Amino acid sequence: MKELEEKDIQVILGTLLRAGVIISMTIVLIGGFIFLVHNKGAVTDYKVFTPELSKFSSIAEIFEGLLTFKGDAIVQFGVLMLIFTPIARIVFAIFSFLLEKDYLYVLIGFIILAIIAISLSGGVAH
Repeated sequence: MKELEEKDIQVILGTLLRAGVIISMTIVLIGGFIFLVHNKGAVTDYKVFTPELSKFSSIAEIFEGLLTFKGDAIVQFGVLMLIFTPIARIVFAIFSFLLEKDYLYVLIGFIILAIIAISLSGGVAH
């Protein structure tokens, strides 16, 4: 098996990012359409903040909403996919650095993933 050249890796990374954005955009559009169909005629008052409208505030709640085919859950899943697209790029870069035996960049990649994981989980408690 021949090793991946740097140009090949860059093409794969670019394709991964482009596909992630297109897929997440498509999911958001489908979810928005479903949400509008299910909530036709609903008027939103933007002068008053109602936090109960953000019922899909965790990943588990988003997946539960997907199973019941709720449009706003599908939109939030699309946004979640958009967030995870660059994370997938970092994971792929770590594997490409492993193939190249460039362990310093593997370590840096894992540090970046740890920072992202900590920030997504709400940060470090004091």
